[in-house]
This record gives sequence, C-alpha cells and structure tokens, in this order.
Amino acid sequence: MKKRALLGLVSAFTLGLYACGTNDAGSDGTAEKTVEQAEDVELQEEVTLKVAALESGYGADMWQEIKEAYEAANENVTIELELAANLEEIIRPNMQAGDYPDVVLLGTGREDALTETLVREKGLENLTETLGMSVYSEDGKVGEKLMEGFTDTLVTNPYGDGETFLMPMFYTPTGLFYNEGLFEEKGWDLPETWDDMLALGEQAAEEDISLFTYPTTGYFDTIMGSMLYASGGPEFFESAMTYEEGAWESEEATRVFETLEKLGEYTHPDTVANANPQDFTQNQQLILDNKALFMPNGTWIVEEMADAPRADNFKWGMMSIPSFEEGGDRYAFTFFEQIWVPEQAQEKEAAKQFITYMYSDEAAEIFAGSGAIQPIQDSINLVSEDNKKFYSIYDEEGALPAMGGFAATNPVPGVSIADELYQQVDSVMAGEVTAKEWQASVSEAANKLRPELQQ
Repeated sequence: MKKRALLGLVSAFTLGLYACGTNDAGSDGTAEKTVEQAEDVELQEEVTLKVAALESGYGADMWQEIKEAYEAANENVTIELELAANLEEIIRPNMQAGDYPDVVLLGTGREDALTETLVREKGLENLTETLGMSVYSEDGKVGEKLMEGFTDTLVTNPYGDGETFLMPMFYTPTGLFYNEGLFEEKGWDLPETWDDMLALGEQAAEEDISLFTYPTTGYFDTIMGSMLYASGGPEFFESAMTYEEGAWESEEATRVFETLEKLGEYTHPDTVANANPQDFTQNQQLILDNKALFMPNGTWIVEEMADAPRADNFKWGMMSIPSFEEGGDRYAFTFFEQIWVPEQAQEKEAAKQFITYMYSDEAAEIFAGSGAIQPIQDSINLVSEDNKKFYSIYDEEGALPAMGGFAATNPVPGVSIADELYQQVDSVMAGEVTAKEWQASVSEAANKLRPELQQ
C-alpha cells in the first residue's frame, strides 16, 4: 500500500498521562516479552472480516473510507461493516446466537455495558501481542507509535496484570466548556479553585445566570475522575478504582461528594428534567444562550452543536476541573474509546492485523477528517485549528492529564458501582439525596465488589 504522507510535522506531542495503572504491569517481564516476541502474520487466504463500530458523533463516513482503504491495500480481505448508534442492540442478539463480529469499536461507560459484561465474563481476546506487531504497511511497532500511558490503565488492562485486552481509540481531553465571549464581556476571571467556582456562582446568580449544567449524568465520569485525582492524587484514584478498603469513605472522597452536592445549589433548574438521551441538547443549549456558565463535555461538542443558535460573540472555551486548594493540581480527564476482539471471533489474526492499521498514518488522517484523533505520536498535527486550543489544555493551562476506570470484578447480582456513582447524580443535584447518603451507597457497593476483583 502506498502510504499517505503526513504534512506539517512541526513538533512532537507527548502526553505524560497520569494513568490509573496496573500494579503488575511488566513486573515479571511477561507483558514486555510478549510484545517483543510478537510476529507479524501475512494473510494468504481470503478472509471476510466482520467489523462492528459505534456510529458516534464522528459519523459513519470515516468507517466507510477505512473499509475501502483497507480492502484496497489487502486484496485478500473483504470487510463486512456494521455501523449503528445503538450498536449493542444490533450485535448482542447475534452474539448470543453464536454469531460474533471479529472487531468491535465500542467503549466502556455506556448504559448497556456490553463491553464491561464481556470483560467480566473473560470474553475478550488478549491483544497484548498487537502492541509488538508492525503498524500495517509501516515499519514501526504499534506500541512504539501509541502515545505514552494509553495502554497502562485499568480500561485497557482490566485485570491489573499488564495484559491488554482493549486497544485505545479516538482520544479527547475533557473539561468544563463555557462561552469565552461572555467572560470577556463581564470581565470575569475563570475560577481556579472550587471556592472561586462557588463564589462565581453567587456573582452569576445576580445576573440570573446559573453556574452549572450537564448533558446527562454519564458526563460526571470525567468530573468525578478529575476531582478524585485532585483530591488525593494518582495513588488515591487507583485505590478508589480498585475498591480498596476505606477509599470511598476517606476524607479525600468525602470532599468530592460534598463539593458536588454544593454544586447542585448552583445548577440550572431545568437541567435534571432534560438530562436524558432525548433532551440533553437542551442542557447544552443553556451554554450557548448564556443561561449557564459551565458544563462538562468533550471536544465533540463543537460539531454536535454546530447548527444550534447562540448568543452574540459566542466562542467555545474549555478549562480543567478546579483544584481544591489554591495552587493545587488541576486535572483534565482524557476520554478515549476502545476497540477489541471477541474471544469467540472467527478471524482473530486478521482482526489483530486490522487493528494495527487503525494506528497507521493513513487511517489516522481518515479519522481526523471527521474530527476523531488517534492516540499516536504527532497526532496533534492532525487536530483542526478550532480544536487545537482544547488539545493544548495540558500545555497552556498546565492541567495534568488523567485516565482510568474501575477494575474488573466477577458479577455481583444487583451491584453496580457505576450506577451508584453516576445514576444518583440527578437526585443529588435536585436535593433529594444527600452527599452522605450518596457516598455511603458507593462505599457499600465497593465493599461488595472488593472480594470479587478479577485476577
């Protein structure tokens, strides 16, 4: 295949990720050895590769381009592409009937939790060797081309053993989005601490502007993650994600819950009613209409609301989550999607080769054309001018990047720590559940899951 040349490579972009790590990663050399010994396999026979991908805000066109480019480069492969916004509803029944896709682009954190279910059931193929394979059509290895830290989290390595089962895709910094034009007009400074934030809430209320809104409760995963990091640092974050005894009852956790409860007093009154899949854009519109100052989101918001009406002099801005103390660390959670191979896939080797192509220059350019940025070296050069200010939040604002998620456990009937943590947000914001009650329910779930940690 003739590779497309990357234009305008001016500088390297390095993201020193404060990842929720894995204690055993590489401790015995197992993962490292697997990567070094990985061999690239040339496909000789004709293969039909079933690829299922979530049709997200990036759209469907880029996946059709990927299909055409990969088939043109590899005459032995035919790709059957399944794209859907409700992908779980499409592929779950087929999988239950024994018909598995070979490659799936579907991240964790979605309501149906199909990816998490397969993690718990040990239903994913081990992709560690993929890190040591050559990027399709290129000389370098996948693990060398990926940005540092993206395969050192409990999201990609869910069992804490240094083995990678989910590969990172499409990364974006997240934070609190706001209207730069409004702050310029009012002469307001951006808050640096939570005390500053709440004081601004009082000031904005005098002008009938709410401090905060949110699309849906699912967007609190990035706020909660950043706040846990800021409250206790990376080690505390990992202790919370691995259900360590006392972590969710600690002072570090308590001030996170209490701060969010206080934030509820400054949240727009229409937010809770509209925080659902049908009406969430009405909450996002509050920022465009200068009815609320901040909302949690990612860079996709710019395209998602591109056609929406807005106040005069509106300009998107994004800041990291405030710190708890003056001069304290501030974090911007790094969101990324995941691609994986079902353990019962029929074409595993072809699937792994296809995944290496995801990190090629050619594929990265195709994805970037739709605003999806791959977590590879120099990818900052593919970011549009409008979005570069968001991706530079770590450099210009000095925010620390953070990633991670909950460690995998065996199923515990009726227990979901994600449900306890995020689905109660509406009730907390509405004043129906106290921070103390919220914290207690999360801690109780963690206590039940701790004995079921998967090793």
